[in-house]
Amino acid sequence: MVSGWADTDAGDLDDGDDDRNPDTGAGAHTPEAADRGQDGPAVYGDAAYGAGKLLARLEAAGAQIFTKVQPPTAPGGRFAKDCFTIDLDAGTVTCPNAVTVAIRAAKIGGGTAIFGVACAGCPLAVQCTGSAAGRTIQISRYEAELARARTAQADPAWVADYRATRPKVERKISHLMRRRHGGRRARVRGMTKVAADFSLLAAAVNLARLGALGLRQATGPSWQVVPA
Repeated sequence: MVSGWADTDAGDLDDGDDDRNPDTGAGAHTPEAADRGQDGPAVYGDAAYGAGKLLARLEAAGAQIFTKVQPPTAPGGRFAKDCFTIDLDAGTVTCPNAVTVAIRAAKIGGGTAIFGVACAGCPLAVQCTGSAAGRTIQISRYEAELARARTAQADPAWVADYRATRPKVERKISHLMRRRHGGRRARVRGMTKVAADFSLLAAAVNLARLGALGLRQATGPSWQVVPA
């Protein structure tokens, strides 16, 4: 079963992971979770869907998350955000030189950790920032979800599952996109009608696939796959 996969370079769906040195990603495939021995559906997506807001929604839905989240980066090979220890419970951020500052909370969630003058005499400053004002770390309102997702995708079992499953979904999506109308463009107006039309397209693709596999009507109302 394929549901809602969009292979696109849509970028973040939300502010997600935003540092002064920001990260520079899709869709979802939801196979039955019973095969995996877990309760929630498994949701696969490329990095366009690895945004904090979507991760929070998936966690709330109890999904197994296989949406890729890009690692933080910093200009010039400097210390990226993941080199800093972010303690959301304590509301602090500790830099690679073991300097700890408080997170200044933002009204919408998350906040900012400003190291400021602490960077002036730091022996690691050249490796950390080129700003005269020192290093600033932006904390996303979805920092916890992003951190959990990055930890999960470091697991070799997660990587193996992702690599084994996503290409199959991509191939099937390409089958759905062959036609100008119905796949890439809606032929009707309204979400309900579009969903019904796309379901019809998916059913047609599935029937074509069954035909390619040799499914033929046997004697009576039953069907069977006839070997080539």
